[in-house]
Amino acid sequence: MSAVLRSVALQASLLLIYFCVMHALDLQLYEQQLKQQLLDEQQRLHQKELLLQQQREQQIQQRRYSSTTSTRKPYIIPQGLSLPQRGVYPDKCYREVPAVFFQYDKEVKIVGNSSTNPHFNVIEVCCKGWRRYEYDWSRCVPDCGERCQENGFCLPGGRCQCFDDFVLNYRNNCVPTCPLGCPHGQCYLNGTCRCEKGFELDGSQRFCQPQCNATCGHNEICLEPGKCVCAEGYARGLRESNALGCQPMCIPDCGYGHCVAPNQCECFPGFKKRMNGSSCEGNCYMRCENGFCANQTTCVCQNGYRYDINTTSCLPDCGDDCLNGVCISPGNCRCFNGYARNRERCDAVCDRGCGFYGRCIAPNICGCAMVQGPVESYQRCENGYCNSEGRCRCLVGTTRFIDKCMSPDTVTTYASMNPLRVNASLMHEFDLLLGRHFILGSAGMIESNRWLV
Repeated sequence: MSAVLRSVALQASLLLIYFCVMHALDLQLYEQQLKQQLLDEQQRLHQKELLLQQQREQQIQQRRYSSTTSTRKPYIIPQGLSLPQRGVYPDKCYREVPAVFFQYDKEVKIVGNSSTNPHFNVIEVCCKGWRRYEYDWSRCVPDCGERCQENGFCLPGGRCQCFDDFVLNYRNNCVPTCPLGCPHGQCYLNGTCRCEKGFELDGSQRFCQPQCNATCGHNEICLEPGKCVCAEGYARGLRESNALGCQPMCIPDCGYGHCVAPNQCECFPGFKKRMNGSSCEGNCYMRCENGFCANQTTCVCQNGYRYDINTTSCLPDCGDDCLNGVCISPGNCRCFNGYARNRERCDAVCDRGCGFYGRCIAPNICGCAMVQGPVESYQRCENGYCNSEGRCRCLVGTTRFIDKCMSPDTVTTYASMNPLRVNASLMHEFDLLLGRHFILGSAGMIESNRWLV
């Protein structure tokens, strides 16, 4: 009898091993099929993208060949981002930005290319829901933010599409489903998933989500077992407002209104939103970007911004420490060419140095003076050095012409090619050395006040 039992047990073991091997082979075959589907899908998307790119290029060429400068109507670009048509997701938009952001040389002022205001430049940007492609900066690709980081791809409009047998979970990530896998759970042969302790199946019964002992409050989600946090676009207030729970966030501020949903403002009576705008403000003729209009003539800037009369907008504010640069964001100063950051300020850089008695007052321009003072009180000494008497001295082989050292055979050419600069240099040198010792009398005569010895 024992021999019969051993034979039956052996056959059962062999049968079980056979089923396990067959199941492993099926899983391996299924995994290979998934990989092949993924490769086919990527190839299909790549071919579709190439086809769309070719169509765009053909349309651009057709518009270029079919239009002439005499028949084209002037195109006025509206303020802010251009509005796309409903249901259409263009990848490129145009935006007007202050032209001062494109200034890199202190002496060269930038004139914008905008047809409405010369203080603005029209640039091409990616529309909302799109971002720059990191491998080709001239292209825009759909942007899903923190979603679709893996196991999926982003579609136009910021929509995330997971691969087959993957599903979007509570964290907006594409996770595998049974029989491929079940995070925080275990898959069975019938394709179902059993979740671990502290997790439960979602409504679609396809993935495990954390389970909180108490029901999460309004605008909250269960992030981990027993832990509730604010949903995306919501945050808890500080101190007294913390008791209100998770409240919606609106960036920028709603102005004369209140935030009713993430980045959705409801205006107070008498105020409204501008086209392409989100803040509530009054009627005014100013642009007032990075701020909101209190009335027809008053623009209230956000923290870290100041009002600029040329652009009628609020530009970033860096205080008085950005005289030799451009403030590109609140507290962030980008120095002009020839200047370097020295703590909060941008100081000029002189490659050869100015010696013990000199001071670098402009790029490669030394300033000479007996006593330290403001930059305007220094004698300019370009391509030279300062001696102990506060005078400009040139190197061997060069001669001084007004405020710079140059080769003697280039003086005449320089003076004839730059008459305005020569006159300005002469006036500056006269005011610095002699002009401050003269005053204009009541009879219109120049009287001597004190002679320089």
